[in-house]
Amino acid sequence: MDVITLNSKIFNLSDKDTHHFNQKHKSYDEQTILEILDYQRKHKLNYIELATHFKLSRDTVAKWKKIFLV
Repeated sequence: MDVITLNSKIFNLSDKDTHHFNQKHKSYDEQTILEILDYQRKHKLNYIELATHFKLSRDTVAKWKKIFLV
């Protein structure tokens, strides 16, 4: 989570292709996923709102909820 924030501050990505490539190759550890899902709960966001905020797929968010919050 910190790496993504720091990276966006250092490298202000304006190239759309680079941004698209980086989005496809993100990976998250379990702690980060749980923090993202906790953020959703605290701010009462639906899948689409959370996915937009963190630049994720809503299907990814749904999959994480199914795996980690059973």
